Amino acid sequence: MKKLQLLLMLVTSVTLQAQRQQPPLVYTAENTGAQFAAPALPAPDQLPVIRELPDPLEGVKGFVDWAKRRSDISHMIQHYGIGTKPTMEDGQVAAHMKGDTLVVYVTVNGHTLRLQSEIRYPKVGKPPYALMMGTSMMALPRQLFEDRPIAIMNFHEKQVNDYGQFGKHHERGEHDFDRLYPELSKNGAYSMWAWGLSRLIDGLQQLGPEVTKIDTKHIGVTGCSYAGKMALYCGAFDERVALVVAQEPGGGGAAAWRKSHELTLSGKNLEDIDKTDYHWFMESQKENFRGDSVYRLPYDQHELCAMVCPRALLLLGNPDYEWLADASMVVSAEAAKKVWERFGIGDRMGWSIVYGHGHCQLPERQFPEVQAFIDRFLLGRKADTKDVRIAEFK
Repeated sequence: MKKLQLLLMLVTSVTLQAQRQQPPLVYTAENTGAQFAAPALPAPDQLPVIRELPDPLEGVKGFVDWAKRRSDISHMIQHYGIGTKPTMEDGQVAAHMKGDTLVVYVTVNGHTLRLQSEIRYPKVGKPPYALMMGTSMMALPRQLFEDRPIAIMNFHEKQVNDYGQFGKHHERGEHDFDRLYPELSKNGAYSMWAWGLSRLIDGLQQLGPEVTKIDTKHIGVTGCSYAGKMALYCGAFDERVALVVAQEPGGGGAAAWRKSHELTLSGKNLEDIDKTDYHWFMESQKENFRGDSVYRLPYDQHELCAMVCPRALLLLGNPDYEWLADASMVVSAEAAKKVWERFGIGDRMGWSIVYGHGHCQLPERQFPEVQAFIDRFLLGRKADTKDVRIAEFK
């Protein structure tokens, strides 16, 4: 009898200890939910009308259920919004360092795509270094990194599909990505770019810290404007990214499509689902979910944000630019925050929206929030990231 009581006490102790353990800060796998099949994905006209933001925690009783729910959200976003992010097989990625430049070759279907990016190493600290990856470019001020042992790398998105916000570009079906995956020619750019950034991380993992001087357990991704969306998609779809800082991402990033539609109807000029760049998304998204049909979308952008959980996410906004739909981003951020809070890690997600500065020109008064997230989640330092919920509107 005593032995049974001791056994029960031991089991109870282990159970309570497991319950007290916080979810991991980052993973070593790109997609920990790869084993889960896609949920039922009805034709758009068969989807129910959902006026409120869908529940990101539907069917989730504990953190053990989150991997499956996150996988379901991922499948929906790919299927209805951006297109498929391809999975990789062994032997398809090869990498080497050329001086301080990472070079990655991806070979699929007999075609090879080359990605390369210079790594700028810090002047302080010792390797292996944490890494902040800038999508398109590093929009965050250099002052945030000058005295920190963090390396910087830019992801050159045109190497994937030769599309940028400015200048000439090819159309769907003509991109370098399309040579590897001709069956995915209808993809939007955000699935292609998320795939490309993941291949750089593959290269870093493959070579290891002895060669790259990079600590792949402390990788961050950041970008501003259309590259802020890019950073969010890249970080949401790769669980090896420890920190996502999405700066002024606008509609199609963190801003809820449903809320932006309502604000547009009230007279606001916002980047909503009808008025965004459809090189970025599948054209079928607009065909299927324009206007009031947005209420048939089975997810919304708060669930894209939630895909980052349990890793860290900081959203930065600028309400001086109505087009960015920051009022919609606050609605989305508040809904997404509940996911982190459900698992007792609400201090891993926050937002800072302040006026009085140019687009993609981070003001000094936003430095503290960004520094805190960088210090804690890239450097492992003690920093207060609790209750970062700043939203200033005139």
